[in-house]
Amino acid sequence: MATIEAVDLFCGAGGLTRGLEDAGVRVRAGFDIDPDCEFPYNANNSATFVLKSVTDLKAADITPWFTPGAVRLLAGCAPCQPFSTMANNSIKRDETKWGMLGEFARLVREIQPELVTMENVPRVTNHAPYQQFISTLLELGYKVDARSLRCTDLGIPQDRRRFVLVASRLGDIYLHTEAGPLPTVREAIGSLPKLAAGETDPNDSMHKARALSEINLERIRASLPGGTWHDWPQHLLSPCHKAESGASYKSVYSRMVWGKPAPTITTQCCSFGTGRFGHPEQDRGISLREAAILQSFPVSYCFVPEGEPISINSVARMIGNAVPPKLGFAVGKTLLKHLEKHYA
Repeated sequence: MATIEAVDLFCGAGGLTRGLEDAGVRVRAGFDIDPDCEFPYNANNSATFVLKSVTDLKAADITPWFTPGAVRLLAGCAPCQPFSTMANNSIKRDETKWGMLGEFARLVREIQPELVTMENVPRVTNHAPYQQFISTLLELGYKVDARSLRCTDLGIPQDRRRFVLVASRLGDIYLHTEAGPLPTVREAIGSLPKLAAGETDPNDSMHKARALSEINLERIRASLPGGTWHDWPQHLLSPCHKAESGASYKSVYSRMVWGKPAPTITTQCCSFGTGRFGHPEQDRGISLREAAILQSFPVSYCFVPEGEPISINSVARMIGNAVPPKLGFAVGKTLLKHLEKHYA
């Protein structure tokens, strides 16, 4: 049977590529504009990172990566921020990011690969760029299945929904998911060594927690797993908590719960004050390694060359922007089952 070969657009640090490769898809190259992603992408995957904007790509840049006779997959997660709830509540929008899904559609039209997959936030379906993307696929004769998936149903210990699309020119295609037991924070990170705020595990430079100010140390000590800042004594409240505009943001400055999935892992996932990113029992925010594991990256996934200093902001951004590898794995298995059924 023919093999599936993929090119990963907007590849970031390699979450989608890692999942596809684990499923048995051969990923040849990943394209992205973030130079920080080059090391983790190349160090953890068989594919090659190419530092180039999708807006500058032509079919001639991509087709040489595919082996003659292979079933070609064009994959990618166009930047999610324009379609997120936060972006839709904001007056100002980055029009360049809105156009990325259009660039993806342009490349599909130019290359017309046998398979396409796209991942984004569920709200992407509310916007014209997505409708145009779907129209392009249907016009070119693709069969499409697209739906919102719960990450916990894919074995990802994170309370998050993602929108996933698979499309094929080979025949009807359906996303396959197999829900198992609810994955929890304890199962994911409960066995990692203890840390204090500001410490780094001597055996794993990624197991590094951000330092906390004295008042934030007091706040996290007063925080209960699954609780809110309403549990604190009055002297620990900040002006934003007392203001009407901030009163509804109850999940900031709070702890995760051992027996539940984590909240959505964002680019600010290692900051105690930006979400429910406090460790369930240790007085600190989660470490970079914990954040990566909660995104379903393998515990051995390295983001910075050994011996080099680690920027919490830079690595947290890569982790938060990544497609969870286990989501990529589910997509890869779907495509391989589809190939068995339809490819002669």
